[in-house]
Formats: sequence, structure tokens, C-alpha cells
Amino acid sequence: MKRDARDAPKSVTLGFEADCVTLPIDAILPLRALGKSAKSSRKYRQIAASIAQIGIVEPPVVVRNPDRSATWLLLDGHMRIEALKDAGGSEVECLVSTDDEAFTYNRQISRLAPIQEHKMIRKAIERGVPEEKIALALDLNMSSIRRKARLLDGICEEAVAILKDKPCTNAVFDALRKMRTMRQIEAAELLVNANNYSVAYVNAILAGTPQAQLVESSKPKKLKGITPDAMARMEQELARLQEGIASIQDTYGEDHLHLTVIKGYVGKLLGNARVVRYLAQNHPEFLGEFQTITEITPAEADAAE
Repeated sequence: MKRDARDAPKSVTLGFEADCVTLPIDAILPLRALGKSAKSSRKYRQIAASIAQIGIVEPPVVVRNPDRSATWLLLDGHMRIEALKDAGGSEVECLVSTDDEAFTYNRQISRLAPIQEHKMIRKAIERGVPEEKIALALDLNMSSIRRKARLLDGICEEAVAILKDKPCTNAVFDALRKMRTMRQIEAAELLVNANNYSVAYVNAILAGTPQAQLVESSKPKKLKGITPDAMARMEQELARLQEGIASIQDTYGEDHLHLTVIKGYVGKLLGNARVVRYLAQNHPEFLGEFQTITEITPAEADAAE
């Protein structure tokens, strides 16, 4: 059977050339200038330290110059190129883009969450990389590396799974470590549901944790500026909040479906001029409410839930 040309598989345009190229740094023309404070930033120091210890990890991205000269245009990696220049480098291996769109590639990258960073450091240590070398590569002191390596000590696996890709600070895990396993899971879910990973919020959860759910249950909680009576009220309020969140989660999907169906039905009713005229003449209060329902956006629907 003869195949139609339309059935033939379409070719896929690659974003980069198949092979990297090694280029003289002097032949690479940056498309933007670094700010005056760029070289004094922590990010620049970390890049420079990483290059000094292990070399370039992520190749800069270049594109061939349209004027067909021996120069290349730098799309991404301006700080890496500057750090190499400052280190006395003369050549660098680059990834060649097939598109000259000079958007910032790093905006499309998900940054490492603290748990992911912890696992990376732990894996490096397990493979025999000295802590000193890791500290130099990340431009951190030894105490920071050790603290990151011990980040999940005392944290249950279920809480780790919930927070694995969340931007939690060390203080979040310090607070969780003071709670028993089930409370850690509840606290992690509260953080995610509220999309709030601040120190103030996790400390509020800790303050509202019943004494029996703390690791050191025999030692009274002491939080600066909070009296025992206020702490007891916080525990009660947090318990009610958790019950409310749990009840909403149980019915959220069904309620959202009902609201979507109702909104569509009411929208069709209001599309009928005779219905609108009747409501305006006899039940104007209903017409206003119906119009409000049809104007609900997804964000407002979530807030109403």
C-alpha cells in the first residue's frame, strides 16, 4: 500500500549541534555586559570556586556569528566566561545553539531544593570526595557543608518525600526535628498546603504542637514572647485549622466539579435574552448573583473553596 506523503514522520529540529566545540575565549563575544557588582556577588564567587576545583560543569552556550567571521556570540554563561578569564583560561568547550534567541537559559532551570542539595553532597562524600574539596567547590565553609550533610538527620522518610522539592530552609528542618514522626508528616503537609516555608510559619506550627507530639515531651516548650496560655490557645487553633484543611481536601475535587457545572449552566441561562429580561423585571437580586457566578475565575474559585 502506497503511503501518503503526509504520513511520513516529520523531522525534528534540534536546539543544539550534536558536538561541543572548543573555542578561544577571545573569539567569544558576550551579548550583554555584566553589572558592576556582578564580580562581588556570591554567585560569581561560587562559579569561580567551582571552576578552580573541578572545571566547567555546564558548558557556555554560543551561536555562530551571522556575519560568518571567526567570532561566536555568547548566549548563556557570561559569568562562567568572566571567571575563566580571571583564572587565566584561554579556551573553553561550548555548546553550539542552532537558534540565536538570546533569552536567559537559566530561567528555564529548576534550582536545587535543599533536600536535593543534601543528597548531592551526601553522595559526593560517600564516593570519597573530601569535605574540604566540596566546601571549596561550593564556596562554603566546612561547618555549612557538615550541616547540609546532616540536614535530614532525625527527619522521617515520609516528611522528606513531601518536602523533597520544596524551598525549605535549614530552620524548617531544625523545627521538624523537634517533633515526633506523625507530627513531622502533619507539619510538612501544613507547609505544602499553605505554600509557606518561612521560619515564622514553621515556628508557629512548632508552638502549636501538643507536648506529647514533641521528641522531648517531658521538657516544656519555651518560645520567646509566648506565654504558656497563649501556647495552649495556639495548639487549639492549629488543631482546628488542620481539621478544616482536612475536611476541605476531602470534598475539594467534587465541589470544584459542581461549581464548574453550575457556572456553565448559569452562563447558558444568561445567554438567553428572555430569561435575562424576566429575571431583571421580577428577580433582580437573583440576576446579580447569577452574573457574579459566571464571572468567577479559577483563582477566585480556589479561594472560595
